[in-house]
Amino acid sequence: MPSSSHSARSRTRERNNVLGRPEFMSLNQPCMRSGAPAAAAESRAAGSRRLSQIKAQLSQSNEDPADSGANNNSNKDKDKKEPGKMPEEDCMQLNPSFKGIAMNALLAIDISLSKRMGVCAYTSSSWGGCRSMVSLLELTGYGITWIIGTMVCLTRSNTLAGQEVLVNLLLALLLDILTIAGVQRLVKRRGPWEMTPGFLDYVSMDIYSFPAAHASRAALVSKFLLSHLVLAAPLRVLLILWALLVGVSRVTLGKHHLTDMACGFALGLLHFSLMENVWLSSGTCQTLISIGTLSWSPFS
Repeated sequence: MPSSSHSARSRTRERNNVLGRPEFMSLNQPCMRSGAPAAAAESRAAGSRRLSQIKAQLSQSNEDPADSGANNNSNKDKDKKEPGKMPEEDCMQLNPSFKGIAMNALLAIDISLSKRMGVCAYTSSSWGGCRSMVSLLELTGYGITWIIGTMVCLTRSNTLAGQEVLVNLLLALLLDILTIAGVQRLVKRRGPWEMTPGFLDYVSMDIYSFPAAHASRAALVSKFLLSHLVLAAPLRVLLILWALLVGVSRVTLGKHHLTDMACGFALGLLHFSLMENVWLSSGTCQTLISIGTLSWSPFS
């Protein structure tokens, strides 16, 4: 008997322990019927709120179909108008034209030859010892140098013919400087070695590489003097040689490309032709001289 009662108590204890586990806790709690109406009411309220939300959405969709369509169309247009654009340097032309290939090849040859000819670009270059001599030759091609020299000669000239030539030369130099400076500002091409312009370059407005201002000025001055001055044959040869050396000096100093020099010579000859067509007479030159010296009077 004691053993049977002890086994019954142990079974009862084990049953109570099983019912005390978390998964069986609901079996130990009494049924609360009083909360059923509250749960049902809460579920009905949630259903009614959901129904009202659905009705509101339907009414909005029925009232504004045009607006929603317009918004969708505008979004589509924006997507079409604003595609992802890649930078130009990242784009590749699959079918480049023959003209483009030829231009790129010529530019590459021009840059390569110009860098090879820049033997006086720095003191450490192959011909760096001649840099000072080449710089002195370069100095004779600056526009400010020729303008000052022409004005000095004009103040000391006593003949009407000499003053006529010098006034037209001064106007040709001003035309050359302004035209070259305008073209350089438009193109903005840097030299082969991309050197920083000096003081005289800023004064003469010769900041960029294309076209070469020194070459243009040398061609203009040499052609002008050969046409309006009587010079011996050796002097004529030296004048032509000077013009060529001035153009080449800027290339050897690494400030211009070969194509810059060639275009500079062409523009200088073009400026000379233009001044020949609009040549000012002696009377007009005397009037300009009088205005410049503040001695001109309209009643004289």
